[in-house]
Amino acid sequence: MDFKQQVRYYNEDQLNHMKDRIYELLEKRGVKITHTEVLQLLGKEGANVDFKEGLVRFPRKFMEEQLAKVPKQFKLVGKNGKFPLEFPHPQGLFHTRLSTGAQNWLAPETDDFYRIRLKELEYWAQLADRLEHIDFLPFLVVNDVPSPTADVHALKTMLLNSEKHILIQPYRQETVAYMIKLLVIAAGGESELKTNPLASWITCSLSPFVFKDMDIEIIVQAARHGCAVQTCSLPGAGATGPITTSGCVMMSAAEELVMVAIAQVVRPGTPIVATSIQFSADMQTGRSLQSSVESLRQSALFVQLMTDAYGLATHTYGTGSDSPDIDEQGMIERALRGMLIANSGASVLGGAGQIETACSVSPIALAIDNEMFGMIKETMAEMKFDDDQFNWEELMTIQPGGQFLTSQHTYKHCRDVALPTNFIRSTRDNWETVGAKTLKERVKTYLHEVMTNAGPLDIAEDVKKEMNDIVKKADENLG
Repeated sequence: MDFKQQVRYYNEDQLNHMKDRIYELLEKRGVKITHTEVLQLLGKEGANVDFKEGLVRFPRKFMEEQLAKVPKQFKLVGKNGKFPLEFPHPQGLFHTRLSTGAQNWLAPETDDFYRIRLKELEYWAQLADRLEHIDFLPFLVVNDVPSPTADVHALKTMLLNSEKHILIQPYRQETVAYMIKLLVIAAGGESELKTNPLASWITCSLSPFVFKDMDIEIIVQAARHGCAVQTCSLPGAGATGPITTSGCVMMSAAEELVMVAIAQVVRPGTPIVATSIQFSADMQTGRSLQSSVESLRQSALFVQLMTDAYGLATHTYGTGSDSPDIDEQGMIERALRGMLIANSGASVLGGAGQIETACSVSPIALAIDNEMFGMIKETMAEMKFDDDQFNWEELMTIQPGGQFLTSQHTYKHCRDVALPTNFIRSTRDNWETVGAKTLKERVKTYLHEVMTNAGPLDIAEDVKKEMNDIVKKADENLG
């Protein structure tokens, strides 16, 4: 019998058929790449490269050789090796990350809605540093700095306000070098960065089957500096990808394998997290959706396919909503996505704190996601099946109609429960007595308590000066 707890959409024959089709796509159809250095590396390693057209085809044998180089176990760390994240998760669970790419802020105190500034990013990083179920942190889009160097400013802000692992998503190819310099300073040197790579890099395909020089350069620089690469396909089913679930996910898988192969020819053994954010296009409006049924199924199928077919760590949205507010719709969508993606076997559940299809974020939503992640972990935690857990001795001796409230076994295990932070288990009378506060109101109080005395990290002044100098040069040269 098959006792797997995780959801699977396919049987073994269907899985093998998808794999064959993906390899056939790569070998016969190929992809567009114009990055000269990488084209030369791929050609040298055995890919079929048309330098004139910038078209690369990947024989199956070549692709399988590159996949074999990906480490099956690796670790992401924060500053000075703190907050280590093991892949695969030692308890068979998952890691989590904040939302990335959002430009708008729903203020927790006032519900005002406006563009994100450095001030909000500082709060965001400090809050995430204090939430026990948030593991690593990408940055948001800040709007009160020069646009050409917004990502450089954002990375410096994250490094000054959080000790957790950082996920970097550059906005321009020219800024990559400056962000590498910031990481080297934060780590204490080139060799220290390779020993404790405190950041990983996200690189994206341009679906269908195009890879921009910027994203290829991200792979090159990340791999050479010992950082993990989170390879990301971002299809919109019915727009930039097939409208059918399996077709869209197969295209994404092919794009993922291309980025995996590039990372391995640059530096064999580069850690990979296969990361696809699966959207569906609303055929009525053209808007991209992350929480439609179709998007949920795509995300789950992607995680299952990349895990079962290629043995890769996987990452996709594990929360979030298409609603622009923290409302009932959003709560249902967050819970549906979280449980489905976790039970599909994802290594990372991403998107914490996001609303409005990741265009906006809310600290209240982040605190709720943090608590939801904890509940999902407890739901999925391994159970024991021994005589102590059975309470076997007492079951054999208790009289019919007896009780377990005063049992020593109950006393022994009564604290082995998941206690809520902001969720309540109160009667209506008690709830009204303390003000009849909604979940959002309770979270506002919680945020005020958590963020009391929050501030930037205690970092040496000479390190901060070096970081400021790098950002200043980036502004001068690129702004």
